[in-house]
Amino acid sequence: MKILSSFLLAAAMLFTVSAANAQDIAKAKAKGAAEQVQFKTSAVCDMCKARLEKSMAYEKGVQAANLDVKSKLLTVTYRPDKTTPEALLTAVQRTGYDADGQTADARAYDRLPDCCKKTNNTHTDSAH
Repeated sequence: MKILSSFLLAAAMLFTVSAANAQDIAKAKAKGAAEQVQFKTSAVCDMCKARLEKSMAYEKGVQAANLDVKSKLLTVTYRPDKTTPEALLTAVQRTGYDADGQTADARAYDRLPDCCKKTNNTHTDSAH
């Protein structure tokens, strides 16, 4: 009887260790999985595109950033274990651009070239 209970206890411990190890592996894989988030911005030209994409490249956890100038949609690929969509939205605002209806940082906006400001109605891409 003692042998049987010892065997069952050992089997239960082995199962518990295996299940915990499987969960750790799943968590590690999930940490490395990239996610995407999109922001509607106030960017208007190719200079804005370059500025935003470069700025996002310096953010922790960002793997890629691409602004579609025509739609003003910024797509950011990031690692969720390193950053959050809220932090990325704040980074867009700190660069001087509105993001998803939230106003840009005023000081950063003032530093933008005149042609990149949303109030410039005479903007054309040929000005760059």
